[in-house]
Amino acid sequence: MLDSLVSKLPSLSTSDHASVVALNLFVALLCACIVLGHLLEENRWMNESITALLIGLGTGVTILLISKGKSSHLLVFSEDLFFIYLLPPIIFNAGFQVKKKQFFCNFVTIMLFGAVGTIISCTIISLGVAQFFKKLDIGTFDLGDYLAIGAIFAATDSVCTLQVLNQDETPLLYSLVFGEGVVNDATSVVVFNAIQSFDLTHLNHEAAFHLLGNFLYLFLLSTLLGAATGLISAYVIKKLYFGRHSTDREVALMMLMAYLSYMLAELFDLSGILTVFFCGIVMSHYTWHNVTESSRITTKHTFATLSFLAETFIFLYVGMDALDIDKWRSVSDTPGTSIAVSSILMGLVMVGRAAFVFPLSFLSNLAKKNQSEKINFNMQVVIWWSGLMRGAVSMALAYNKFTRAGHTDVRGNAIMITSTITVCLFSTVVFGMLTKPLISYLLPHQNATTSMLSDDNTPKSIHIPLLDQDSFIEPSGNHNVPRPDSIRGFLTRPTRTVHYYWRQFDDSFMRPVFGGRGFVPFVPGSPTERNPPDLSKA
Repeated sequence: MLDSLVSKLPSLSTSDHASVVALNLFVALLCACIVLGHLLEENRWMNESITALLIGLGTGVTILLISKGKSSHLLVFSEDLFFIYLLPPIIFNAGFQVKKKQFFCNFVTIMLFGAVGTIISCTIISLGVAQFFKKLDIGTFDLGDYLAIGAIFAATDSVCTLQVLNQDETPLLYSLVFGEGVVNDATSVVVFNAIQSFDLTHLNHEAAFHLLGNFLYLFLLSTLLGAATGLISAYVIKKLYFGRHSTDREVALMMLMAYLSYMLAELFDLSGILTVFFCGIVMSHYTWHNVTESSRITTKHTFATLSFLAETFIFLYVGMDALDIDKWRSVSDTPGTSIAVSSILMGLVMVGRAAFVFPLSFLSNLAKKNQSEKINFNMQVVIWWSGLMRGAVSMALAYNKFTRAGHTDVRGNAIMITSTITVCLFSTVVFGMLTKPLISYLLPHQNATTSMLSDDNTPKSIHIPLLDQDSFIEPSGNHNVPRPDSIRGFLTRPTRTVHYYWRQFDDSFMRPVFGGRGFVPFVPGSPTERNPPDLSKA
């Protein structure tokens, strides 16, 4: 039975029946990933990403044996599948669930790591491969290829670390790792696209400044587009109040507006990652509070579920595609060269990562007076370690650069694809398995000191009563307010900082127009919500 199914795999692109078979098997594998991930939840070495990757590898081996070396995967990889369908829900949910206070309090440091650090890492990797690859017989590469390789391997995958860290127990570290990962992905994709479309034959100082200006232009416009889309959704839902008739319309509109922001960014050649991320932040701050209670619960779990499935899908496919016989056949005559290239790339990734994490952490600490806000050495090691893993973004960019429709016949390109697969597998499995023990060793007892740094404005805290706007501001007549004796006390009594002035502006202008916590009067929801059905009679 299975033999007959696998025999149809090579014709997936032309056979509808074979496509249905492949999708059924893939959905079954996703179910297996979820079940095994649950059973291994408390395991010291494993996490869901590694579980999906190993299941993909095992499935690839099985298919390879049954098909007698003809195929190892069920679906043909497509960059469009990744960038259009799988990446948006992951990035949007990241922005939707992020603790905004921590993220924006550390925004400068996050931008240093995510933007400046990525460019430093890209530069070091590009210079390294330009020096080492010339000594290896792997084909002819020009300056654009070396810069593209730098952008490909500068893209981190911090999913493994984020699955171990808890944003309630380690808020500062989580916000830095998470924020850097999002900005890093956006920066890597923007730099990669700029390299692809830029004339590198006339590279000079003016061209370098033009490239920098283009990045800042993309970052600013992408951010504004995401914020504008989120505000439009908040205004429409607040004014029309769909929930009085049907909560389904609220949920559908939020999902479609989020996806629309990403597609608009792609249409106007902006960064869809940044756009959908900031759209998620704005929606969680305004739109989410304008919908009914049932819609809040539904959207929170829907976005989280879509993100989880997309991440699992990516790791499962990467594991299966790692054994694609067509890619390995081109390098089978020189396995030593492929191993050397993979080792060089892994070493450059580690060096490039260290070249900016520790210096930029030092600079960030100089600007902070409060000791609790500084990044200690153990946290710096975790930040460095979290960025060593490479995953779906690197794979997608490598396919985009070195293959056509998932295939390549050029030996140098095949070496780069197989080396990218090797680096992604090694870093995710080996470094990912060591992440839990490393964090347990470097950051013990974190939950005893930082668990109070929760952000009540995030969708995660859906059961906390709505707070009145005045609870965030000190009464004007009290000038002898004692110094807060806790971090939470400091956060709930903001001094005259950027956060304080933003709160004033937000409460005076933004929330009255776009809604938000404490600014939307309670109105009974849809007829279904007002009169829930009696399930006991069903």
